[in-house]
Amino acid sequence: MRKINIGLIGFGTVGSSVVKILKEKKDLLQRRLGAELVIKRIVDKDISTPRGIKIPPGILTRRIDDVLNDPGIDMVIELIGDSSVAERVILGAIKRGKPVVTANKALLAKKGREIFKEAEKKGVGVCFEASVGGGIPVIKALREGLAANRISSIFGIINGTANYILSGMSHYGSSFKEALKDARAKGYAERDPSLDVEGIDSAHKLTILSTLAFGGFVDLKDIHTEGITQITSQDIQYAKEFGYTVKLLAIAKESEGSLEVRVHPTMIPQEHLLSAVDGAYNAVYVKGDLIGRSMFYGRGAGGFPAASAVIADIMDLVKSEGQFLSLDFGKRPLKIKDMGEIKTRYYIRFTTVDRPGVLASISGILARHKISIASVIQKERREKGKVPIIMMSHEAKESSVQKALREIDRLKVVRAKSMLIRVETEL
Repeated sequence: MRKINIGLIGFGTVGSSVVKILKEKKDLLQRRLGAELVIKRIVDKDISTPRGIKIPPGILTRRIDDVLNDPGIDMVIELIGDSSVAERVILGAIKRGKPVVTANKALLAKKGREIFKEAEKKGVGVCFEASVGGGIPVIKALREGLAANRISSIFGIINGTANYILSGMSHYGSSFKEALKDARAKGYAERDPSLDVEGIDSAHKLTILSTLAFGGFVDLKDIHTEGITQITSQDIQYAKEFGYTVKLLAIAKESEGSLEVRVHPTMIPQEHLLSAVDGAYNAVYVKGDLIGRSMFYGRGAGGFPAASAVIADIMDLVKSEGQFLSLDFGKRPLKIKDMGEIKTRYYIRFTTVDRPGVLASISGILARHKISIASVIQKERREKGKVPIIMMSHEAKESSVQKALREIDRLKVVRAKSMLIRVETEL
């Protein structure tokens, strides 16, 4: 039976889970693959901390070159957090003709163009299922299962930390800080959660999804990115009153020859499937011309879900004999729509003094900028003389809304910066 020697670089949560699965499910994988998967080398800075797995002598090393320069290693699995080191590993493996499995979404978002160009040149496969959605096989679905479809839109809840926080704020009325503290206690948030709560991690993943779905490389700088740190429990409550749920959405939509790519808090109808995606779960909702609407859902984080995706990639590379599988992605020129040109509905919360004529002043400015109001909630609740005014607009142009809000925020009767959340009703 054919033996596939694997070099694993990165022995943290996901890496150790990969090794456990390969050991515990050795016979099953062997039957399904017709080949034996063998971990020949494991590289990590820390080779002394126990991982709960018995590793034979001579396999653990701190030197990356022990994998890259070993002609007996057939495949490299890169599971490092550091993008600069990961880039060296991936390009080094490709140049030596070794196929690669990676989960590094940040690196692929920033350097994917260079990596896949080199892989195509060398005819070497690079697989990355675990880079988006943990164990959800959405990459394979876009590359293969939906290959005959023209994708028109993708809406994704693709950061478990942010979704866990927003779910806590919705269910328990927690503040952002309280929900973040709970997420840390449960192991869903890092000590520095910036990548997750500022939308950056979701933007990395959207770069990958939109490149696959729309056939051309999407640059990270083209993705408008906002996080959830300014969302309050009051905003979530008002959203419920309007019939919406607040989610951090990654959105890619193609229309009229251009592509919208954006990550931001979004209100979606409570009856929509994505509204029910709770806690640390992820989901990707895709619309194609043949399949219609389809949703991929599951655990978006954790060692075993991500390791499941890594092993699926290993098996694909073995079956393809490590060859480059381009499926033409990254070849199509894409026109990215400027954020100011998008049109959607808006939830806007103003904080004003309690005085006659305030609502008329705000409405007048909105009208001058051609922003039509669908509904208004004006609460009697006062805090130190301040009252919230909540408006839901009809569809309006982003640039017009931003200009209007800048003008409104300069009014003497306005006591805080206006809060804006975009609304998606046609998912």
